[in-house]
Amino acid sequence: MDRDRVLAEMVEVGLTATELGPDGYLPTDPGELGESLASYGLTIVGGFVPALLHRTDRIDSELEYVRRASDQLAAAGSEILVLGPSIDNAGYDLSSEMTDEDWPLFLSGLERLDEIAVDHGLATAVHPHWGMAIERPHHIDRLLASSPVGLCLDTGHVFLGGGDAVEVARQAAGRVIHVHLKDVDAEAAARVRSGEIAFRQAVIDGMFVPLGQGAVDIAGVVQELEATGYRGWYVLEQDVSLSGDPEPGGGPKADAIESLDFLRRLALSP
Repeated sequence: MDRDRVLAEMVEVGLTATELGPDGYLPTDPGELGESLASYGLTIVGGFVPALLHRTDRIDSELEYVRRASDQLAAAGSEILVLGPSIDNAGYDLSSEMTDEDWPLFLSGLERLDEIAVDHGLATAVHPHWGMAIERPHHIDRLLASSPVGLCLDTGHVFLGGGDAVEVARQAAGRVIHVHLKDVDAEAAARVRSGEIAFRQAVIDGMFVPLGQGAVDIAGVVQELEATGYRGWYVLEQDVSLSGDPEPGGGPKADAIESLDFLRRLALSP
């Protein structure tokens, strides 16, 4: 979808902020980015920055990209860098397990990345994600035990990786600094987990659904976070695959309206 249509529909729905989206989707020049967002009355609250941190032959070039992304985020007023911990594969269809030799390299690279973020006035939020280096519950456990960096709790990807997002919110209380709210069809997630279908195909088939229509305990996650003092952003992030421009009022806009309605009802509940 054309970015101007996306930004306009976000405003029509009632949203006031956005993440950057894929690299290059919004203007990469900080001045142009600021002007573009200001014309819609939107602010930037973060950006997903993938980086491969456990390859010694790639780390310097990866961190140079992180530095450029940090420039863009800081200039736009963001306070969060959302790290996608990449593996050495394109896309998200393949799972991977870092070896015991990879982990110290990853943690060293993560420390260097966090220094770049801090130099730009940003906090690093590591995003557990299907098809990335931090994917499963034991990956999250090891990360939390090995590094002091913050966490981006993506409810959908935690569920897809076989975890319980409410339990992660409880376990990482005080460490969750950014949240992506996603809901997931349980049957589709099980097929991805078992290897029956690839992640990309599951997205095409509609695995991610509006909040309240899937198997993730979104209400439980929000209640746990609020009870433990979370004051960061909740980002609506529902992965879909479009074969063409949706009809006016349809597509992601309609899904966002349903998700917002769910959150409003949740906010009003006892």
